[in-house]
Amino acid sequence: MHILFLSHYFPPEVNAPASRTFDHCKTWVKQGHQVTVVTCAPNHPRGKVYDGYKNRLYSSEEIDGIRVVRLWTYITANEGFVKRTLGYVSYMLATFFYLPFAPRADVVISTSPQFFNGLAGYAYKLLKRTPWVLEIRDLWPESILAVGAIKNKKIIGLLEWLERFAYRKADHIVPVTDAFRDYMLNLGVPAEKITVIKNGVDLSLYDDSSEADLSVLPDEVAALQGRFVAAYVGTHGMAHHLETILEAAELLRDEPGIVFLTVGEGAESARLRALRDEKGLDNVIMAGQLPKTAMPAIWAISDVSLVLLKDLPLFRTVIPSKIFESMAMGKPIILGVRGESQQIVESAGAGFAITPQSADELAEKLRLLYNDKDSYQRLAGSGRGFVQTHYDRSTLAQRLLSAIEGLVARGRTKRRSDSAL
Repeated sequence: MHILFLSHYFPPEVNAPASRTFDHCKTWVKQGHQVTVVTCAPNHPRGKVYDGYKNRLYSSEEIDGIRVVRLWTYITANEGFVKRTLGYVSYMLATFFYLPFAPRADVVISTSPQFFNGLAGYAYKLLKRTPWVLEIRDLWPESILAVGAIKNKKIIGLLEWLERFAYRKADHIVPVTDAFRDYMLNLGVPAEKITVIKNGVDLSLYDDSSEADLSVLPDEVAALQGRFVAAYVGTHGMAHHLETILEAAELLRDEPGIVFLTVGEGAESARLRALRDEKGLDNVIMAGQLPKTAMPAIWAISDVSLVLLKDLPLFRTVIPSKIFESMAMGKPIILGVRGESQQIVESAGAGFAITPQSADELAEKLRLLYNDKDSYQRLAGSGRGFVQTHYDRSTLAQRLLSAIEGLVARGRTKRRSDSAL
């Protein structure tokens, strides 16, 4: 089977959508399927093209057996709604121009928390008469409305119309949480049209038994070895309210053994760095964006994983992918998220849930884990077995492949039936 995958993000980018797409595609290639990914020049999150790449009209390469087609897009940093939207729209338009020359695939998958990318899959469906699978990693536009990124009612109405249109036209929809599925059912999407494939982790990369190479880390990060490190790894965006970390760091000034580490970039990075410096918080190290290959070393020096979001009802429906990486590495989680994520962490016995945005509770739980070694070891030992059983990325990729194969088989049967009439 030939699978065409449309994704705005792909390695060497290291964000969650790039990792999810790459891990799934690698698994399918290993099983003998042909996979083509259409993406853009790697530039996330700084809006600067990575070394070794250029923002060309067209280029192609092969990564782990996956054919990767890169198209020109408007490149901008991961900040500012208008500029980011222009980037998404330019990807959609570039894909439209490429589609007549694209190979004929058995199925097209487009992944979205923004429907400009998602709708490129619909265009391919119309042009090539190919089944279209729409993956939903975030409810959009709900997620940008929740953080107040847009307020214009006409724009909101248009985006909500696009959302409903995409759900109607997709042949199959793959949300990443049960809560997303419930949301779609409430909009009238048939249950048989939906398959939930949650996020997970590549257990071969996140191996808690392996010796990590700390030489890949910046000196200020490697120097944290031996201290009690509470690490936040991920986007520094409007949705995460990382001021909570800075407020907790103020409360823990009297605990010199505890230090905070943040890894990643985003729209809030510059403001957070300025706020840290203004407060004189030398117990907060902000490492910026690091390559995916450095992540095992980051987890090796980390003692606790921080997973934080704003206290908004919408975020009770999300499952941050970093909780699975944390559990795979045997790192207790302090989770500032309610809902489905909390259920997973508590079911795994892998951490504590705190009230979102509560610096007092964050500081309290860190003191507990720092001082109570028995509690720490109990939580650390529970996570990896749980993800091995429930959230191994290769197993999840196989489940998604089975849903795709069923869709393709039904389409072929229907075409044969129609041609016989």
